[in-house]
Amino acid sequence: MDLIVFELIVIAASMFAGILGALAGLGGGVIITPFLVLGFGIDIRYAMGAALTSVIATSSGAAISYLRDGISNIRISMFLSVATTIGAICGASLAVVMNKDILSLIFGVMLLLNIIISLLNKPKNTVVESSKLAQKLQLPDTYQIKDKIESYAVVGVVPGFVVMWVAGVLSGLLGIGSGAFKVLGMDQIMKIPFKVTTATSNFMIGITAAASVGIYLKAGYIEPLFAAPVALGVFVGAFLGAKLLPIIPVKTLKTVFLVLIAIIGVQMVLNGLGVHL
Repeated sequence: MDLIVFELIVIAASMFAGILGALAGLGGGVIITPFLVLGFGIDIRYAMGAALTSVIATSSGAAISYLRDGISNIRISMFLSVATTIGAICGASLAVVMNKDILSLIFGVMLLLNIIISLLNKPKNTVVESSKLAQKLQLPDTYQIKDKIESYAVVGVVPGFVVMWVAGVLSGLLGIGSGAFKVLGMDQIMKIPFKVTTATSNFMIGITAAASVGIYLKAGYIEPLFAAPVALGVFVGAFLGAKLLPIIPVKTLKTVFLVLIAIIGVQMVLNGLGVHL
């Protein structure tokens, strides 16, 4: 395939990944990595290196818009980023020495696990009072949706912090923003509104990725041929996705989120087992 054609295809796919990443808080990495691995047979570690650059681009493209619209919770972002950063460094240190098939298998299994957790969890009840720790850390806040300002409470601070560490490990290990786990942790455990978790996750994933990308770079897994078009496409897509978030129904977001992860998860598991469709 001609190099220019390859670059244009990667940019187009990355824009789609960026739009979905901004809408669902995914970071784009869960699409970019399988796209490069399954579509072009690229070593998963190089794909993850490119995906990490896209994660940073997604965060940069979407976070500005979310902050301006008053959806992101900066205090929660900075608090939970302590856990994700530590986890990301641990995960990236493992990724550069693990077998690529094992990484692909783990990648797919973790995506499918996300779906199972989402389906098993019943819709959360509205929390009217924050936990004492959340109040002490001043985590509860308000957010603006359309022309209405709503307040929300926060609970489950400690278990949420632990889940964020796991999300950080997965981010560094698999080269993704691990926004899926961040969103699930904040939505299901800390009981934060879904649109706030999506916006807050997008703010956090850039910090998490930046903590591990240096390890990939040192190991030689950041290839500009892949990373440059991926970062460009995802940045543009993330900006467009952030514009769409306030007007797209939450149910639609979650449906797209689960269906796409299911398809990608199965493909990555099969790839890790040596089955190529």
